[in-house]
Amino acid sequence: MGRNSFFLNLPFALLTTLVWGVLAFGVGRIVKRHATIDAFWGAGFLVVFIESLAVSHQLSGSSMTPWWHSGATERMLMLGAVAAWALRLSIHLAIRQRGSAEDSRYVMIMNGARGRNETLYAFKMIYGLQMLLLWFVSIPLQWIAFGTGFNWLLGLGLVMVAKGLFFEAVGDEQLRRFVANRANAGTTMNRGLWRYTRHPNYFGDAVVWGGFYFAAASSGAGWLTLLSPLVMIWLLTSLSGRPMLERKLTKTRAGYEEYVASTSSFVPWPPRRPK
Repeated sequence: MGRNSFFLNLPFALLTTLVWGVLAFGVGRIVKRHATIDAFWGAGFLVVFIESLAVSHQLSGSSMTPWWHSGATERMLMLGAVAAWALRLSIHLAIRQRGSAEDSRYVMIMNGARGRNETLYAFKMIYGLQMLLLWFVSIPLQWIAFGTGFNWLLGLGLVMVAKGLFFEAVGDEQLRRFVANRANAGTTMNRGLWRYTRHPNYFGDAVVWGGFYFAAASSGAGWLTLLSPLVMIWLLTSLSGRPMLERKLTKTRAGYEEYVASTSSFVPWPPRRPK
């Protein structure tokens, strides 16, 4: 078991993500909301990790080092960490979406379907692309499933996952309470963790993926999986995360431009004093 087994698993992991995407597509069709894919995103990483662990266990039958005798404890610790992060995120998004209208991001994407088969276009541009991304971003987790000889970087990775999960969970809960208060309608959230960063949940997600990377790097050539977390962080900071959300909030939240001028865009930092 090891590097060769990891490469053998790559197509199985890809197939798993595509099947997961088909399931998300089916649910999206039932509820008539493509944003449902967001609730499937986090849990999808857990599904791929479990699939990789299952293949790893199956292939260990021909290995000189039995699955339960080499790195099993470390893999189970990572399973707990991935499950805690993935399930919290998916459950939070599923609850937040309940009864809501379609997300403006997906409305914009579907505007490109004019004159085409909308069902096929949605499956390709929303579900298919996200599942391909999920497969690629999850490569450090796939590596861990086949890893042995983990070193101290695993501990660092687990600490980072815990800290990132704290920022995500606390930030999301603070925002949920803020939005639930009707007195705050149309205003800007600038309290709690949101006083120090405009995106504590995105920052937490980036830290989590840094943790997953260090956990992968703790075994063999796992450091070569660096591109996967970098792509995830790029998505959060430069493509579908922060930029799209801030364009929307600038138009819909009073005082948001002042908030941008005084608050760190990503990494938590004390607010800047007005000039």
